[in-house]
Amino acid sequence: MSSVRDIYPIGRVTLREVGLRDGLQLVKSIPSTDAKRRWIRDEYAAGVQHFEVGSFLPAKTFPQFADVRDMVQTVAALPGAHGIALALNERGVNEALASGVAEIASVVSATEEHSQANANRSREAAIANVKRLCELRDASAHKPIVHAAISMALGCSISGAVDPNEVLRLVEKCFEAGVDVVGIADTVGYAGPKQVEDLTWAAVRLAGSKPICVHLHDTRGMGIANASAALDVGARILDGSLGGLGGCRGRRWPTSARTCSSPSSTTPPASRWPPACSIPSSASC
Repeated sequence: MSSVRDIYPIGRVTLREVGLRDGLQLVKSIPSTDAKRRWIRDEYAAGVQHFEVGSFLPAKTFPQFADVRDMVQTVAALPGAHGIALALNERGVNEALASGVAEIASVVSATEEHSQANANRSREAAIANVKRLCELRDASAHKPIVHAAISMALGCSISGAVDPNEVLRLVEKCFEAGVDVVGIADTVGYAGPKQVEDLTWAAVRLAGSKPICVHLHDTRGMGIANASAALDVGARILDGSLGGLGGCRGRRWPTSARTCSSPSSTTPPASRWPPACSIPSSASC
């Protein structure tokens, strides 16, 4: 078991390659296991150390993740590398724990409409699912990091604008459930820099010493500007996808990095966060 701050240091920007999961979740042509291994090893050689390698979902329905255990082991064999996998229910969590993956991710939708359409459960049931994940983590010998992402946090493809205070409530609920990291996800790439800045600043302030990850999409060509805005207000974990691969159902061109009104907090002062950080050389964003 590693401390979350050993994996995600406060003074360093961490870039996570999520293409092996987010990038492949809707593809029709699936790369071979050997091709995935080359993908991981080549990016690792370029300086990337954090890889979301797939999902623990039924292989019959999601054949692109049938080799997720092999990908977990591929990352584990690389010195200093850190593997992440998605698990959406108790069966998946138990499989993830058995695999030895270093971090397990789950998802809570920012809106009730998306939660029901995407996962067939309420947001409160999704929080209960996250809490159960943390209980299983605590009872295991392995004790991986647990990450909960708030999807549609900056605009919902079903219900439109999202109340940022509702997103912050869910962030707080996830931390209360026991997660180590919370992600703010602009799942379909609706947001602009000011929206990302405001919500990220409020989430970072709420999280205190715990990390906030920002997961953005480049649907409208705002991915890099939005990532910069998130860094400016204290986020230190960013998701990226090799070549802009991937995205959410219902949008043609999302890549990877997140429209809502501003949270009910004051505008973040530019001097609040230290500018110094260290970013590894990489081609994944």
